[in-house]
Amino acid sequence: MTEPATKATATPHEAKGAVTKLLLDLGPLLAFFIAYWLTGKNIIASTGLFMAATVAAMILSRISNGRISPMLWFSGVMVLGFGGLTIWLHDDTFIKIKPTIYYAMVAGILVFGLATGRPTLKVVLGSAYPGLSERGWTLLSRNWALFFVVMAIANEAVWRTTSTDFWLGYKLWGALPATLLFAGANIPMLMKHGLNDEAAETPMLPPQG
Repeated sequence: MTEPATKATATPHEAKGAVTKLLLDLGPLLAFFIAYWLTGKNIIASTGLFMAATVAAMILSRISNGRISPMLWFSGVMVLGFGGLTIWLHDDTFIKIKPTIYYAMVAGILVFGLATGRPTLKVVLGSAYPGLSERGWTLLSRNWALFFVVMAIANEAVWRTTSTDFWLGYKLWGALPATLLFAGANIPMLMKHGLNDEAAETPMLPPQG
């Protein structure tokens, strides 16, 4: 009796690619958190390391993927811009408000794409989600736009009403897990609209605001 076909396990190359992608997505933000605690809560020094880690992620992306994604470019420019202002003016307001502006701008871009009938995520991530239908791209763009609006409001509420320690804790234990859960929650919908199984195993995570 023939054994039923089983799903192929990931090759070492695919596993390495998934780890690299995770480092690119989350590495700079985790470096920021670690530096904050290792430097005795020096947010200026931590911001400098955040900027350096972001540049390193962009270089690693160029080496490993042959390109730097538009989303990583966008995130990198914002980190360097607002991080530079934080260090130059010794005012952590800039690095705290950066996620709000990042989320709001990305949400605005996604809404504009939906309004003009061209889901922006398809332009940016088309190769990452093979098989996804036009309807799937529209729903995914809509979902992420709504998510980013909520995240922008949440960031504003937290940084304006709490301490720096609490804000960083929120980003690590609130915003980051929420993003991971939201990305995973979209997978059943994406598979219903044509996404293949392999792509579903590594859902896209935007660079963290």
